[in-house]
Amino acid sequence: MTVSKNVLWSRFQNYYLDCPTLGLALDISRVVFPDDFHSKMERPIQKALIAMAELEKGGIANPDERRMVGHYWLRNPQLAPTKRLTSEIERMQADVQDFVLSVHSGTIGGESGSFLNLLIIGIGGSALGPQFLARALGNPSTDRLKPYFFDNTDPDGMDITLASLAGQLGRTLVLVISKSGGTPETRNGMLEAHAAFTRDGLDFAKHVVAITGFKSALHNTATAAQWLGIFPMWDWVGGRTSSLSAVGLLPAALQGIDITTLLNGARECDEVTRSTVSRTNPAAQLALMWYFLGEGRGARDMVMLPYKDRLEFFSKYLQQLVMESLGKELDLEGKIVNQGLSVYGNKGSTDQHAYLQQLRDGLSNFFVVFIEVLKDRDTPSPEMEPGITSGDFLNGFLLGTRSALYEKGRQSLTLTVQDASAFTVGCLIALFERAVGLYATLVNINAYHQPGVEAGKQVAAIVLNLQNKAARHLAVHTDCSFSASALAEAIGDADSAEMLYKICTRLAANKRIVRRVGGCGPEALFQALG
Repeated sequence: MTVSKNVLWSRFQNYYLDCPTLGLALDISRVVFPDDFHSKMERPIQKALIAMAELEKGGIANPDERRMVGHYWLRNPQLAPTKRLTSEIERMQADVQDFVLSVHSGTIGGESGSFLNLLIIGIGGSALGPQFLARALGNPSTDRLKPYFFDNTDPDGMDITLASLAGQLGRTLVLVISKSGGTPETRNGMLEAHAAFTRDGLDFAKHVVAITGFKSALHNTATAAQWLGIFPMWDWVGGRTSSLSAVGLLPAALQGIDITTLLNGARECDEVTRSTVSRTNPAAQLALMWYFLGEGRGARDMVMLPYKDRLEFFSKYLQQLVMESLGKELDLEGKIVNQGLSVYGNKGSTDQHAYLQQLRDGLSNFFVVFIEVLKDRDTPSPEMEPGITSGDFLNGFLLGTRSALYEKGRQSLTLTVQDASAFTVGCLIALFERAVGLYATLVNINAYHQPGVEAGKQVAAIVLNLQNKAARHLAVHTDCSFSASALAEAIGDADSAEMLYKICTRLAANKRIVRRVGGCGPEALFQALG
């Protein structure tokens, strides 16, 4: 359902929310909610705002783990519920600045000279946050350190990154980010990096810093080996909301990003989005629109379309923030609800040449969040046509796509920001963090735990244990070959044949066991190396 241009202009006047202190505006006029929607939702959104206020005061917001959720304190330490926590946050921020100054001045350097490169090893929020900040706010011509990432346990991916650093490891600073120190992907990345430094005749400990929990396995490793530094991760900061902790601040500052302005942007956005006047609170309006468009159960996907290359990584960042927070089987009463809100997207106008055709003419199972960035660049732009710059084209594509979708009954929100500065990025982080928390209360779920992620880790451990059993059995019976089903029987786990077939096929591809000629598919035979 769409409305006439005159009615649309009237809706725009009514529902365009301008936040001048943030340089941000939210337009919800192209969401066709009924006139009484806000009045009907006022009580639920006020409940959500009260719950958010309690969270910020230090209430137990994660009841199954009995812990607080305090990422809002990171940009305003005075809000922390105890003086000890305030002091810890302020100390972390000061320590980050002091360490960065020592690196940039050359006081702290590598074995081959001052640091020029930064290798960040993490997974999930410990990589996505730093990657988003690096992409959004970095500048190759002015970056103090050039960032690289190990964000997976893919050997080939790590080899590609190491190839880019060939001959430069002696001037590369490594950050290992893991709250527990036991996250397999991060631990593997650390060990791979350690091996690479050792191959180059370098002392890994002289090039590496830990960001981790106190007395974690990683903390103990870094202490025993006398790494260059250890920065804190607290149990009241989840990975997906850790961008403004040392997890995001340290790599950003080392790269040369203005983290003070970044924090200021988040703090100012927090002030605006604490408002209990829901109609003038952009986070509340975002949460309400998600609720309406998804029918309170995530029935439509959220397509993120930032029309700015610097914000390309924002969609990936939001995938974790939104989907890990809202994808829950149970509500707060233990009822099965299977909640969630799927997020995908890249950037405009790239996506117009990718999947816009389906968005306009295919399944209507989504809504779009456009991000409009008003400032093109710091210098004047040449004209592509008389009076028209490349930035004008980009804006034309945004407005044209928005209208083309609306004409087909596809609904959208538009966030307008002045620029892609550190202040704006801080605002965007804070805006979506709060919108996620408010929405979670609207649908009665816990946004701050992730049982599904933990389940995946547990199953992975079972798979690796099964692999070890199979490898040991093959090693003992070197003169015999086994099908997957025979191997499953032999190790006393008859139900694992399918999994063993997948495991053995991969081990054979990596020349760690032999796949015998003649057997194919599930009947293939495997044997230890001769």
